[in-house]
Amino acid sequence: MNKDFKYLPKNERKKILLICDDMRVHSGIATVAKEIVLHTAQHFNWSQIAGAIKHPDKGKAFDLSNEINKETGLTDSDVKLFPVDGYGNIELVRQLIRQENPDALMLITDPRYFMWLFNAEGEIRKSMPIMYLNIWDDYPAPLYNKAFYESCDLLMGISKQTVNINKIVLGDKAKDKVIKYLPHGLNHKIYRPLETTEELNEVEKIKFELFGKDEVDFVLFFNSRNIRRKQIPDTMWAFRMFLDSLPKEKADKCRFVLHTELVHDAGTDLPVVKELLFDDKYPNAVVFDTKRWTTQQLNVLYNLADCQILLTCNEGWGLTLTESMLAGNPIIANTTGGMQDQMRFEDEKGKWFTPSPEIPSNHTGRYKKHGEWAFPVYPACRSLQGSPVTPYIWDDRCKPEDAADRIKEVYDLGPEKRKELGAKAREWCLSEEAGFTAEHQGKRFIEFANELFSTWEPRVAFEVIDSDEDIRKIQTHNLVY
Repeated sequence: MNKDFKYLPKNERKKILLICDDMRVHSGIATVAKEIVLHTAQHFNWSQIAGAIKHPDKGKAFDLSNEINKETGLTDSDVKLFPVDGYGNIELVRQLIRQENPDALMLITDPRYFMWLFNAEGEIRKSMPIMYLNIWDDYPAPLYNKAFYESCDLLMGISKQTVNINKIVLGDKAKDKVIKYLPHGLNHKIYRPLETTEELNEVEKIKFELFGKDEVDFVLFFNSRNIRRKQIPDTMWAFRMFLDSLPKEKADKCRFVLHTELVHDAGTDLPVVKELLFDDKYPNAVVFDTKRWTTQQLNVLYNLADCQILLTCNEGWGLTLTESMLAGNPIIANTTGGMQDQMRFEDEKGKWFTPSPEIPSNHTGRYKKHGEWAFPVYPACRSLQGSPVTPYIWDDRCKPEDAADRIKEVYDLGPEKRKELGAKAREWCLSEEAGFTAEHQGKRFIEFANELFSTWEPRVAFEVIDSDEDIRKIQTHNLVY
C-alpha cells in the first residue's frame, strides 16, 4: 500500500477500467499494470479487461480483491478482472462501462492495438476521460499517431523521450492535455542484492546448474526476447571480440548467459549463431537459459551476473536493465530510447538530461557525463525502418567493436569495483530523483490521475474549428463533389 497518500474508503474511491495484458501473467506490461494497481489500491478501485493472444480464461470473471488485500495489507480493495482474447472489443467495453460504472478508462501498450477503441473516443469521452500510458515511442516523432494521442486526456510516457515525443506530435493541442513522466517502477524488495548465507548458497546452486564445475570469473547477462531489434547476434559478436582481447586462459573463464528463446520467427536461430561465432575456439562461452523462473529466481540470475547488457536498436525503456540495477549490477546499453534515462546523462547545467524539440536525444553522445554504473554504447548509424502500422522509426545501431570495448571496461574493473558501481545503480533507482520503484510509480500515478479528475471536462459533441485551413486543403487537392 502506498503510504504517501491517505487511505480512501472503498465507496469514496474513483474506479478505473484498465485495458492491457492480464496483470497475472509475466510480461513487461502486465508487471507494470500489477504494480500500479497494488500501489494505488487504497486510492482507486480497479476493473481490468485482461488481454492475452488466446486467453484460456476468456469469458470468466475474477475478483482479485482478497489477493490484493494480502499483498497490500488492505482489507477492502476492489479489483476485478475480465479475461479476453486480444484486448477485447468496443461492445465489451460498453458492457463493462454499464456494469462497472468506471470514472476513467486507462490503456497501456502501443496505440495501434486500440484503433477500434479510439474510433469510439467521442462516445467514451462524453462520460469519462481516457488515460494512456505510452510504453514505446521513438523518433522521427510518429505523426501517424496524432489522432490517437488527441483522443487521450492524460498521456503518461515511460521515458523522458516519450514525453517529448507526445508534445511534438500534439503540437498546440498539448496544452489541453495532462502530459506526465511515469517511468517504470519495480518491486525493489524482490530485485535486490542477495547477502545471507542461504541466499548465496542459492546463487551457487544455480551457478552449478549453468556452468557445472567450470571455473568462471566473469558473467555477462542478457535477459530479453529473441526479436530482431534486440540485436542479439551483434551482442554475441561483441562478446566474441571481447574474448579475443583476453589471454586464452582468462577468456575460458568468461561466460555469456542469454535468458531468451533459442529460436523465434521474429528473431533468429541463436544456437546456429553460437556455432558460427564460438564453437571454433570458445565452445563453452555462451550458455542459453530457457527455464521459466519465478521473479525471485530471476533475481538470483541477476546476482550471479557481473553485468547486464542490452544493445536493442530502439527501446521504450528496457525493463531488465532496471531489474539488474536494483539487483546491484552495472549496465552496458545502447544510447537509445528510454535506456538513456537509466544511464542518467547530465546536460551542460549538471542536471539529468531531458529531451526537448531542440535536443531530442543523446544518441550522438552530445552529453558524455553519466551515472557511474552505466557503460553507454553510442550508435554508429541510424537506419529508417517501418511497417504498415508503424510507417517509420529510427533504428539506432551500434558497432559490435564498441560494445566489446565496453565489456572489456567492465571486466577490467574487477569484482569489488563492479559491486561498488552496482550499489550506486540501486541507490539511484531508489532515489526520489529517479524513482524506479513500484512505490514511486504508484505515488506519481495517483498525483497525475487526481490532477486529471480535478480539471477534466466531458468532450463536447462537436469541436468548432477554423475552416480556412480545410478550405485550402480542398482547393489544393482539387476535391470534386
